[in-house]
Amino acid sequence: MTDYLNRLPRDLYTAQQVRLLDKIAIEQFDIPGFTLMQTAASVAFDALLENWPQTRHVQVFAGSGNNAGDGYLLAALAKEQGLSAEVIQLSDPEKLSGDPRQAWQWALERQVLMTAFVDIDLEHEKDHAHPVVVDALLGTGLDREVGGDYARAINFINAADRPVLAIDIPSGLSADTGRCLGVAVRADTTVTFIGLKQGLLTNQAGDYVGELIYHDLDVPDRVFTSDASPQPSAARIDINSTSALLLPRAVASHKGTHGHVLVIGGDSGFGGAVIMAAEAALRTGAGLVSVITRSAHRSALLARRPEVMVLGTDDEQVDIDGLLARATVIVVGPGLGRSDWSRGLLQRALSSQITVGTPLIVDADALQLLAEEHQQGTAKHGTGIKRDNWILTPHPGEAAALLNTSTSAVQDDRFAAVRELNEIWGGACLIKGSGSLICSTENSQQSIFLCSEGNAGMATGGMGDMLSGIVGSLVAQGHSLGDSLCAGVCIHGEAADLSMQAQGQRGMAATDLMPFIRQLVNPLR
Repeated sequence: MTDYLNRLPRDLYTAQQVRLLDKIAIEQFDIPGFTLMQTAASVAFDALLENWPQTRHVQVFAGSGNNAGDGYLLAALAKEQGLSAEVIQLSDPEKLSGDPRQAWQWALERQVLMTAFVDIDLEHEKDHAHPVVVDALLGTGLDREVGGDYARAINFINAADRPVLAIDIPSGLSADTGRCLGVAVRADTTVTFIGLKQGLLTNQAGDYVGELIYHDLDVPDRVFTSDASPQPSAARIDINSTSALLLPRAVASHKGTHGHVLVIGGDSGFGGAVIMAAEAALRTGAGLVSVITRSAHRSALLARRPEVMVLGTDDEQVDIDGLLARATVIVVGPGLGRSDWSRGLLQRALSSQITVGTPLIVDADALQLLAEEHQQGTAKHGTGIKRDNWILTPHPGEAAALLNTSTSAVQDDRFAAVRELNEIWGGACLIKGSGSLICSTENSQQSIFLCSEGNAGMATGGMGDMLSGIVGSLVAQGHSLGDSLCAGVCIHGEAADLSMQAQGQRGMAATDLMPFIRQLVNPLR
């Protein structure tokens, strides 16, 4: 995990909730809005100097709201520190009101150079030495596609090939969903205030936010905990969140103590997926791991991992139901395919879930088969009916199939999508991707978690199979579905981060995570 992520708070908020926190600070704790704006500008300017100490020219792009007020004050601070400072105005400052207008006047009194965007001299802008661009165009209230001069200004910033500091949020990025609203500033550093916005850590945000710095503007803790304060919309989790689960084993424990994971999958030509899931379950600490797969995969699986027990479905007198009944948890889906063989195994796993009560981890092709049966109205064994004892681990495309919508609709609001998955299908649900989201319901309360682990090197085949094995192993070892999914996603992402640190992102293979998984499930105490 990147160091700056480790310093971020756990509580996440929507843009509306952050505005409420700001209002509480002003009205209930008598902190003037202009004072908060001054603090925000000071924090942002300190971050600018720390990241780019050689800068001699600060160019602030300012809009019309509080975000612009922060920008005007930052420009004034830069001028007071002896730097060349300029504000590029996208809005007529005479139309500003309240705190932003006071900030503009503050900058005027300090003789900050101000230029309307329509009058900007693009050639002249190339002459400054060591410039830094400050994005103070659009704040967290943006809820539509960016157009007009604002879109042109953002394109200019992105094409200028200069360091960029974004105030509160990169302009054009949704604070609630992490979606680029047509065009967005690609910042090197973003400094955000009061409450950490949920959209800064998921979806497309990673391509725009850069290093993320959070500051609470020194408001009292009661701003976040008073009766009027909003409850966080989600919670950020990382590898440090798993420490309470990964306790030392009892000295007198044995293999039966740590659960029996049964992995079902590996249709013809897809044997690698089931092998990776089985080994990941073993390396995460399951006492026993068994696999039901095509008989042709037995040799490869045993050569790779002789500790795994293999049942080949093409053998005579195969006792599939007996093995299903003995399992602590069933992982179904890695390499399962969508043949009649695949559908038959899925139905037997679902039957075992009902008759024996065995929890399921449903992944990959099994998710697609569930979605197809549900949409066609041919579901058996209660398929598609909300269940408490399963974990669904779709990527956005699979989530779209489960929700009978499009992948783009899922990505437009991943928080709403994962909440809907949980409402329709029950259990604990995941939507994979940058800033993976988890939703589970325990004690009648629905909770959403965002994992800040992981990197782009994970965009390769087999990573999902590894995750399903990790999560299944944690369930087998006695943890709740929600805890297992949260911890599994964090272990998976952090293992990839460690692999990236060791050898880089490009060329990362799913099995490169194996040694790091074992390391992470044995934390030093």
